[in-house]
Amino acid sequence: MSPEPRKPRSQIVLEVVDTMIVSRHMVRVFLGGPGFREFENIPATDKYVKIFFVKPELGLDPPYDIEALRASLPQEDWPVVRTYTIRLVDEQRRRLAIDFVVHGDEGVAGPWARGARVGDRIALAGPGGAFIPTEDVAAYVFAGDESATPAIAAALESLPNGATGLAIIEAEDFEDMQLLGEPDGIEMTWVFRSRGESLVAAVAAADWPEGDVQVFAHGERESMKALRAIFAERGVRRELRSLSGYWAQGRTEDRFQAEKREPIGRIDD
Repeated sequence: MSPEPRKPRSQIVLEVVDTMIVSRHMVRVFLGGPGFREFENIPATDKYVKIFFVKPELGLDPPYDIEALRASLPQEDWPVVRTYTIRLVDEQRRRLAIDFVVHGDEGVAGPWARGARVGDRIALAGPGGAFIPTEDVAAYVFAGDESATPAIAAALESLPNGATGLAIIEAEDFEDMQLLGEPDGIEMTWVFRSRGESLVAAVAAADWPEGDVQVFAHGERESMKALRAIFAERGVRRELRSLSGYWAQGRTEDRFQAEKREPIGRIDD
């Protein structure tokens, strides 16, 4: 029996209502407008959406009939889908914010965010997500690079009163640092690739909290594999561990997504 075809993702269309520079390589885009009423928020702090990007020169307006476009356009003009974490949802102001890492003209999403203007429309699907900080632990450990910073920041802001633990973030250099609003009991450490420092080495050298620790570690795939071994040595229970690769060094986004279905793409057991 042939597998049933995937149902098309339901899209909502939001408008750019504001933008701001967060750090040297990160731009925050605020999205709202009438389409926000169709956005169904979820409690996960790592909630994400799939964003649909099309070439501006095609003159296409969202939402998009993906199957029809793939049938009628050459492959190089097909819509491109990218996954991004929602940094925050402001129900009162009826908008959400997404942080984009921008490295010049590299990629699809970064250049779009850099050039986003109020009134621009974008189609997205979701949200998904799974991580929620639990109160029934002794401490928390957060680890990631720039790609995980929005999810880590959202989690830090949702921690219960009196929370303790560690947050270790890898970035290119000090100009990529940002204020994350961590509680007083969370020890924040930034490590910089420009100085030869690494996330894995910093986590391995950290003074580990005692007792049950809930871990959230997302970022570059091979780094996450190395952290998995460290967390196992530290005795982190599987049910208290959220470990995922957001990207892979030397891989395009499309190749990285394809490898998720292959042995090389497996992060956790």
